[in-house]
Amino acid sequence: MRIGLICPYSLTLPGGVQGQVLGLARVLRAAGHSTRVLGPCDGPPPDAGVTPLGDSLPTAANGSMAPIAPDVSCALRTIRTLRDEEFDILHLHEPLAPGPTTTALFLAQSPMVGTFHAAGGSLAYDLLNRPVRWLSRRMDRVFAVSDDAAAMAHDSLGGEYEILFNGVEVQRSREVAPWPTEGPTVFFIGRHEPRKGLAVLLDAMAVLGSDVRLWVAGDGPETDELRARMAGDARVQWLGRISDEERTARIRGADVFCAPSLRGESFGVVLLEGMACDTPVVASDIPGYAKVARGGDDALLVPAGDAEALGAAIAKVLADPVLAARLVASGRERAEEFSMRRLADRYLEAYSSVVGAYHAGRSSGPG
Repeated sequence: MRIGLICPYSLTLPGGVQGQVLGLARVLRAAGHSTRVLGPCDGPPPDAGVTPLGDSLPTAANGSMAPIAPDVSCALRTIRTLRDEEFDILHLHEPLAPGPTTTALFLAQSPMVGTFHAAGGSLAYDLLNRPVRWLSRRMDRVFAVSDDAAAMAHDSLGGEYEILFNGVEVQRSREVAPWPTEGPTVFFIGRHEPRKGLAVLLDAMAVLGSDVRLWVAGDGPETDELRARMAGDARVQWLGRISDEERTARIRGADVFCAPSLRGESFGVVLLEGMACDTPVVASDIPGYAKVARGGDDALLVPAGDAEALGAAIAKVLADPVLAARLVASGRERAEEFSMRRLADRYLEAYSSVVGAYHAGRSSGPG
């Protein structure tokens, strides 16, 4: 089967949707299916199986900045690629985000499925309600990564959505060597913006010992302000943007993987990444995370925005190797339940069903 995965967000920038698309493509290829990923790229493609569609344009969305490509040149590249590749099926991630996914919805001749990732409301869906409702009906099956994502899509577009979890590449995560440390180390990765809660984690450092180190990866609108605030604290190391391989190595090397987000997370795949790397997880107790991690078993969950509770939970894990080992063991089992291999198998079933129905309909003809 020749599969095309389309991502509206720049594949060279870190992001949950991008990671899911690239990871799913790797597993589908390993299973013997010809798979290409189409999406914007701000630099060299991150994978040999990626077809770049041009640069992205950062756009405000869901309390963050989405690197999308709604321009004419991207649309023309998308049309040309769809024509040349002759995919058996297209899988659109965030199908109605402006850019290559909506271009495919308008013009593609292949059968299509879609996966909705976002939660918390979409201004674009609200403003373009009638047009996007019509476009959404061009997909043969639609999925959502969580109940919250399904509710958002339903409120804006109507229809029913099958829930399929996000996946994590468990085996690939464990093949990466841990990054060396020089003492107890906490790792954070994410965009430096209010909803990701980095400011809360930095406040939590006040209750942690002088030997505790914090690795901070990523960047964003709060970077300069937060770096200035912590300028006198040598425990904090600012890494900037890092590669996927370094990301995994840092997670594996850290003693605690911390995800202090405040809101806007429809599915806590970032927690699964920590679990897959055999690293204890401390995170905010928000709906998207609580659906993934069983508090006290797979991770320690604390009230969102509570720096004192966050610091206490991190300190507890660092001080108690028995607790840390228990979290790792339970987290490893939990990550296996959400493996990318299982997710790929579910999508392959959907692809085969849709392609079969599509060809059956074409052979029967009209009337």
